[in-house]
Amino acid sequence: MNGYVLHMSGVGVRRGQTDLLDGVDWTVEEGQRWVVVGPNGAGKTTLLRIAATQLYPSRGTVHVLGERLGGGDVFELRPLIGFASSAVAAQIEDDLVVRDLVVSAAYGYLGSGREEYGTPDHARARALLARWGVLRLEDREFGTLSEGERKRVLIARALMADPELLLLDEPAAGLDLGGREDLVRRLGTLAQDDSAPVMVVVTHHVEEIPPGFTHGLLLSGGSVVAAGPLEEAMTAENLSRAFGIELKVEHDGERWSARAA
Repeated sequence: MNGYVLHMSGVGVRRGQTDLLDGVDWTVEEGQRWVVVGPNGAGKTTLLRIAATQLYPSRGTVHVLGERLGGGDVFELRPLIGFASSAVAAQIEDDLVVRDLVVSAAYGYLGSGREEYGTPDHARARALLARWGVLRLEDREFGTLSEGERKRVLIARALMADPELLLLDEPAAGLDLGGREDLVRRLGTLAQDDSAPVMVVVTHHVEEIPPGFTHGLLLSGGSVVAAGPLEEAMTAENLSRAFGIELKVEHDGERWSARAA
C-alpha cells in the first residue's frame, strides 16, 4: 500500500436487503484532491464514513494511511484524519464555545469547554478560524451559528490536528450563493497549498468543485460510474449516466457547470 493514502477494493455495504455500496474500487494517492459526486442515495456519505474509519464495510478491503481497517486500532488513525460532516455537527452541544470546539480536535474529541489548553493550541485554533473567515465567532456558542458559519467552523476544527487526510461531506450544502462561492474559493486556495493534506470533498453539484482539485469519483446507486482525473471523470456522458438525465457539462479551466441538455 506504499504511496496510497486511501485504497478500497471490492468494497460493499449492505443494510437489510439494500446495498448502499457495491463493488467499489478506489485509490487516492499523495498530493491528490478528490471530489465525490453523485445523486441522493448514491452512497457518497457511506463511502466517506468508511474513509474516516467511522464505518466498516460489509465486504471488501480498505486501507487508510497504510493501515487495513479491521487489522489494527482505528483510534490511532483517527487523529490523522480531519472529518467534517452533518453527523459531526449533530454531536456538538449547542452551548459549546467555538474556540473550545476547534482546540479540542487537537486531542481527538469534542471539547466540553472545561479542559485546559495551551497557548500554542489557542493560537493555532485562532489562525484556522481566521483562515476560514470566522475568527469573529471564537467566543460564540455553536448553537447560535448559522449553517454557513457552522460549516466553516467545522472545517477549521477538521484541520486543527494537522491531518494527513481531510474529508469534507457536503461542505457547501445549505449555503446561499455568496456563502457557497466564498467557501469554494477558500477550498480552492487550500487545495493549491502544497502543505495541505490530501483532500476528499463530497457534493451533489459540479458547480461546487473547487479550483485546484485533480480527480473525481462519480457514484450512482452505490456503484462507481467513473473515477480518475477530473477531465476524464466529469464528462457529459458519465454525469448523465450517474444522474439519469441528459446533461450538458462545461468547464472553463477552473470551475465546472452542468445543466439539462
